[in-house]
Amino acid sequence: MKNSLFSNGEIVEGYQVAVLNENEVRAAAGILFLFAIISFMNSWLLGEFLYTKIFVVAFLIEFFIRVLIDPKYAPTLILAKLITREQKPFYTGAIQKKWAWSLGLVLAIMMFYLIVLNDIKGPINLFTCLLCLTLLFFEAAFGICLGCKIHKFFNKNSIEDCPSGKCEVSKIQNIQKVNLIQITIFLLFLLSIYFISQALTPKEIVKVEPTITMQEQTADATETKKEDCQPPQWAIDMGHGEKWKLHHGCK
Repeated sequence: MKNSLFSNGEIVEGYQVAVLNENEVRAAAGILFLFAIISFMNSWLLGEFLYTKIFVVAFLIEFFIRVLIDPKYAPTLILAKLITREQKPFYTGAIQKKWAWSLGLVLAIMMFYLIVLNDIKGPINLFTCLLCLTLLFFEAAFGICLGCKIHKFFNKNSIEDCPSGKCEVSKIQNIQKVNLIQITIFLLFLLSIYFISQALTPKEIVKVEPTITMQEQTADATETKKEDCQPPQWAIDMGHGEKWKLHHGCK
């Protein structure tokens, strides 16, 4: 088994390549999908993007660790390991998973730039979120790694998976154990997300009695908002005019 900080997967006796426990990978995808769909529906139905911003930050941290450090230190994979540790592990090659996770990291960086840093709202965010949800759902529900399919298409002769017959074990293996460092990382992750959510939560605005000047400014701001809240023609053509207003804070 590999013990270095920067590695990808574990070396298990009897297998030619580094592997991951597929049970943990699928469980982690399910965890991410749950919080992704909650944040997405808050944005879609209520026009509330705070939860989406928090999730994007968490998603970026998760996939940064998976791809650039070591997947065994990724918070959701640690939680998934705890949940599935009594199940018999099913080993799968790590290289194609890392390739698929690299796609996830690219999507996370894109969403972080658009939503968290620049507060941009529009079709690109919608399509990116739907793509992430689709990838996570297929992994969690069906055990189908769409990113791995793409990797296999370009690397048809690579050794990726171990024979399923050899994956059956009757006791907890080293790859299923959770150490103190991993638990600490997971707790620190939860703590950091809490403070990030506090930082992203809008501060309460102190109300001031309006004056004549403020009333004039309010009138000007209202006129400007009316112009800014005019849906573009493509949204009207799609029958998406009211949703566009909701997603751009016009209601």
